[in-house]
Amino acid sequence: MNGAQALVNTLADRGVDICFANPGTSEMHFLAALENPRMKSVLCLFEGVCTGAADGYYRMADKPASTLLHLGPGLANGLANIHNAKRASVGMVNIVGEHSASHLKYDPPLTSDIEGLARPLSHWVRRAESAQSIAWDAATAVAKASEHPGQIATLILPGDTAWQDAGERVLPAPAPSARKAPDAARIDKIAEVLRSGEPALIILANKSTRGRALELAGKVAAGTGCRLGSQFFTARIERGAGRVPLERIPYAVPQGMAFLQGFKHLITVETREPVAFFSYPDKPSLLKAPGTVVHNLSEADEDSEAAFEMLIDALGIGGVAPRLQERIETPPPSGALNPTSIAHALAAALPEHCVFVDESLTTGRESMGLTMGARPHDLINNMGGSIGYGTPVATGAALACPDRRTFCMVGDGSAMYTIQSLWTQAREGLPVTTIIFANNSYAILKAEYANMGAGTPGPQALAMIDIDRPTIDWVAMAKSMGVPGVSVSTAEDFHAAMVRSVDADGPVLIEVKLY
Repeated sequence: MNGAQALVNTLADRGVDICFANPGTSEMHFLAALENPRMKSVLCLFEGVCTGAADGYYRMADKPASTLLHLGPGLANGLANIHNAKRASVGMVNIVGEHSASHLKYDPPLTSDIEGLARPLSHWVRRAESAQSIAWDAATAVAKASEHPGQIATLILPGDTAWQDAGERVLPAPAPSARKAPDAARIDKIAEVLRSGEPALIILANKSTRGRALELAGKVAAGTGCRLGSQFFTARIERGAGRVPLERIPYAVPQGMAFLQGFKHLITVETREPVAFFSYPDKPSLLKAPGTVVHNLSEADEDSEAAFEMLIDALGIGGVAPRLQERIETPPPSGALNPTSIAHALAAALPEHCVFVDESLTTGRESMGLTMGARPHDLINNMGGSIGYGTPVATGAALACPDRRTFCMVGDGSAMYTIQSLWTQAREGLPVTTIIFANNSYAILKAEYANMGAGTPGPQALAMIDIDRPTIDWVAMAKSMGVPGVSVSTAEDFHAAMVRSVDADGPVLIEVKLY
């Protein structure tokens, strides 16, 4: 067994059974090792698609995927979506190829400081020193990526460590999987706050926005009268009919401040207090009102489900039933496309238990709040703010949940960053519906221009924001990568295209023309 085979076998033994790959010359032995039937390999045509797909896979499968990236430049191409994954507490194992040790001393053209590139966005970085150590390194990488919250682990694979004899594999003991328990005294203090009757908002994030933790949060809200919310962007929320509803803190600073104005207490769960996404002239960074007290129910690395169980016990409300979102039957809309008609089309068309990836920076801000009563679904947001995450994350989510339709709602400007995702979706036959909002502009930046107090954009500024010369033909783009597409310009046509896509065998693209 050579080092590459030892690496792949160890990844598979420790539960990493998929690799999103964009290989190069230095990774040929790793590529050969991917013939292992326990490891599914998925070709992506850009490294940012590899890392984004690994992100989406983790969010739905709750276990890390691996990537294969070609030396430092390949890692650099994937860093934007590694950033997004890190901010979403995603676990990921990045395998980065490297020249053999004997070749590096000649400073060949692809030589770079891979550790220097990886370290700012990785929790753990290691360079394999020999073929004999690589199994241990791989097992350690998986253990780090599998921690709570998820970690980014980057293992650098020099060519000679991949092709040399690995000998007998030596592995560390599997890491314990139990999460840290919250501090009981802290829970008791929060119980006192909730018993006081003063207005309180519990802000949920990461693993607390789904499963039993979300259900328990609903019991706390029903038993105490507090409200439940989330940051504007969250890694994954189980929402819709039959789920505990969460109020979304608005993105814009004035609206966010207004939303939080009436609360005396903010109670955070696996997150921090709300912060403005950007700094604006004459606007605060922290959104809470003066005098508001922030309490931490569960730290990011603690067990939020246990925290809610302890809180319910302290409050004595174990018999209370959570309040659940009712199904709101929305008739299919007609007429012009606008945020409301788009929301109604989504609410009417989304099938049960679909996955919904939202990167519609302009349209979705107004639309998503109107889909709370849709059929139950999972909503995924961009936590890191680097655009071009939507289509890769949808690709990975679909591979994690091939029996569920994945919908990806993305603006045309964002979609161009990683549109290569469509090719991978077609090759793998993935059940993904990509919805492109085509306003031929980075429309979000027009609003931000005004928010920053920069005045009215002139011709040159507008030329840096508009993407209408030439206009992108999204249907032709999709067809070129093997994905059938349709263009719609009315609400009824959009709804009809959504419904048709639900029964499609593979990926579909819908261009929504906004004027």
